[in-house]
Amino acid sequence: MRIFNNFTCEAGTRPFGGNDNLEFFFMLDSGPGDLTQSCSFTFDFPQVEKPYESYTGNNVKLRYFIRVVIARRMSDIVREQEIIVHTLSSYPDVNNSIKMEVGIEDCLHIEFEYNKSKYHLKDIIVGKIYFLLVRIKIKHMELAIIKRELSGSTPSLFQDSETIAKFEIMDGAPVKGESIPIRLFLAGYDIAPTMKDINKKFSVRYFLNLVLVDEEERRYFKQQEIILWRKGEKLRKGQPPPVTNAMQTYTATSTVRADPQEDASDEED
Repeated sequence: MRIFNNFTCEAGTRPFGGNDNLEFFFMLDSGPGDLTQSCSFTFDFPQVEKPYESYTGNNVKLRYFIRVVIARRMSDIVREQEIIVHTLSSYPDVNNSIKMEVGIEDCLHIEFEYNKSKYHLKDIIVGKIYFLLVRIKIKHMELAIIKRELSGSTPSLFQDSETIAKFEIMDGAPVKGESIPIRLFLAGYDIAPTMKDINKKFSVRYFLNLVLVDEEERRYFKQQEIILWRKGEKLRKGQPPPVTNAMQTYTATSTVRADPQEDASDEED
């Protein structure tokens, strides 16, 4: 019997080339004979790091799984159990606010401000938009969260964008001096942290996209990148701590849990 701890990084249906399929295994030898009843075997992978967060996107999938192989003369028995790895980060030392002025000369001049540039996945984006000059008839204004997934490498770099959420924050024409508040809750969305150059193969970035639409359906927009990170959950009294790896060099730990979808499929079988 052999037990493998696997890490794979795939783009679409094909794995990335090179050494991106990493395999670590721990082998148990129960000796020859017949297996006629249920048996339990303990295993451990103490030296295997899990530096990246599990991720499933539109064109990229990074996953960890345990594979058990029972060798037989005719054909091997192979079973897999996927596990989910979360990278937990500490609060950033520097988290400056975002403040920018945009507009069209002699027609539109607005100033927008967000309270910070780095948000954890349960955070609230707070900001304001100030209209300093308005000489066009604005119909409405909306704010969207855009996820941009980049995979591959130059010159075969592939980019995919997805709108995570979209809100109409203003309906009607604003006047000079008016300010529009922004309050956007991230907790209601299934999003992953920002991921930069993971295994030198893919990145995931997030942008706030502010769009103004005038009465002639012309669209004016401005994008601003934000950083999303995952913080550790506060434990309730009596709740056991999660299983974690040792602290990584980038001040993040890896929390591992079994994939609930895999558990559900096993129960159905």
